[in-house]
Amino acid sequence: MMDWTDRHCRLFHRLITRRTRLYTEMVTTGALLHGDQPRHLNFDPSEHPVALQLGGSEPEDLAACAKLAQRWGYDEVNLNCGCPSERVQRGAFGACLMAEPRLVRDCVAAMRDAVGGALPVTVKHRIGIDKGEHYEFVRDFVGTVAEAGCTAFIVHARNAWLKGLSPKENREVPPLRHEFVYRLKRDFPALTLVLNGGVTDAAQIAEHLRHVDGVMLGREAYHHPWVMHDWDTRFLGAAADPAADRDAVEAALVAYMERQAAQGVSWPHAARHMMGLRNGQAGARRWRQVWSDHRLKGEAPRVVSRQACAALEQAAAREALPVDA
Repeated sequence: MMDWTDRHCRLFHRLITRRTRLYTEMVTTGALLHGDQPRHLNFDPSEHPVALQLGGSEPEDLAACAKLAQRWGYDEVNLNCGCPSERVQRGAFGACLMAEPRLVRDCVAAMRDAVGGALPVTVKHRIGIDKGEHYEFVRDFVGTVAEAGCTAFIVHARNAWLKGLSPKENREVPPLRHEFVYRLKRDFPALTLVLNGGVTDAAQIAEHLRHVDGVMLGREAYHHPWVMHDWDTRFLGAAADPAADRDAVEAALVAYMERQAAQGVSWPHAARHMMGLRNGQAGARRWRQVWSDHRLKGEAPRVVSRQACAALEQAAAREALPVDA
C-alpha cells in the first residue's frame, strides 16, 4: 500500500505478529534504479519474513530490481499486477498488466533468472479488469504466468476498473468474487493461492483457509492492527503471541521512536501508523487526539505517550459513568 506500509509501519506490525509475512509498499523500478535505494530498501531485521513489492513492466528493469531485493536480504519479491490507479496505468504497469499475461510471464522469468532461485518471485493481481467478469480470464492469466515458474499468486478477489473509478472505489464498487480464488486453487492445486479482499476478522480468515493456502489483509490490518494479535498462535504454529496487550505494543513502539529520534528521524512518521491500535477501547478517540496533536511534536515520544495514556484512562472513566435517568 503506497505511502502506508513503510518500514516504520512494518516494524509496528511486527510488534503484534512475528510470523505473518509483511509486504513493502509498492516501489517502482524507476525509483529503485534511479533514486535513493536505501530509503526504499532499508528495513529492520525484525521485519523478517518481509517481501519487496515492485511496480514495473520492463523485464530487464524488474530483473535488476529483483537482484537488489536479493542483495538487501528480502525473503520474497512480488510483482504488482493489481493496482488500478491512473498514475500507475500511465506507467504501463499495475492492473493493466493483466491484459498482457505473456509480458507478465516474461517479467517473472527475467526476475527468476536474475535471482537464480534464491528467493521466490510472486505475483499479486485482480480477478479481472474492467467489467468483464469471466473466470476464464483470470484462469488463463494464472496459467500463462505459471509457465515462467511462478508458484505463488496473491489474488484480490475483485476486478480492477481501469476507467471511471478512483483507487478507493476500486476497493469497494467491483463485487467480490471469492469463489473465483477458490476455483483457481482447485484448477491449480500445485500453486500457492492467497486470497485478498474484503477480509476483516479471524473467523473469515479461518473460513477462507479451508479453500486456499493463505489470506492477505491490507487496509483492515492497517486501520485495526490489533486484529493481528492472535494470528501467530491461531494460524502460524507459534507457541505464544508476541504482544501481551496494547500497552506493551505502545511501549515498544515508543522505545523505537526514541531510538529513531536520537538518529534525527522525526518520530511522528512512525506514530501515525499506530492510530488504530486502540480502536474498540473506551477513550480511544481521546488517545488518538493526543498523539496527533501537532503542538506535541517537539516533545519526546515517552512524554506524549504518558499524556495519551492518561487521557485514555480519563476518557474511559467518563464513558463508564452512569447516565442520569
